[in-house]
Amino acid sequence: MVEALLFASSGPMSVREMAARLPRGCDPAEAVRALAVRYQDRGVVLERIGDAWAFRTAPDLSFLMQTETVDSRRLSRAATETLAIIAYHQPVTRAEIEEIRGVAVSRGTLDQLIEMDWVRMGRRRMTPGRPATFVVTETFLDHFGLESARDLPGLAELRAAGLLDSRPPEGGFNVPLALRDEEEEMEDGSPADDLFEDE
Repeated sequence: MVEALLFASSGPMSVREMAARLPRGCDPAEAVRALAVRYQDRGVVLERIGDAWAFRTAPDLSFLMQTETVDSRRLSRAATETLAIIAYHQPVTRAEIEEIRGVAVSRGTLDQLIEMDWVRMGRRRMTPGRPATFVVTETFLDHFGLESARDLPGLAELRAAGLLDSRPPEGGFNVPLALRDEEEEMEDGSPADDLFEDE
């Protein structure tokens, strides 16, 4: 029954969601453990995503799916940088994001990241003004194949991949090379903080 639920689900399911659908007395947690073992080293594996579980193509077979994925648009540099800051510094307030980026964060950028279900509002800080915080969602973790935010690549891995500037960081934050040169466009008042770039 748990296998059928996970197979038919459009997204990851938590043990609690499974339990709500199963007959009384079933133990979905035990079933998930057994399924994870059964599906090891197969074409489809059972992966943990946050507090939920989902069937996914085995990582070593992902090349088979490459021709079926089409990316028509990509995140703008400003949106990518904002998302990276939230992922690595969560829970983080808008003011903290702006302090790290060095520029104001467009309201539309955060709203659209929330609309994509990659970012959500976290708890309010117990400081004057009680500012809202932002954290990444399980949808974000699922999209990037992460069990939790702790699995994000570290500085050494990012530098090795050429995504970080090797020069010493200014102000304590190393901005990926691909995310630089974003704010110059805003000097003339043009909306450089749009979520997506045109192809």
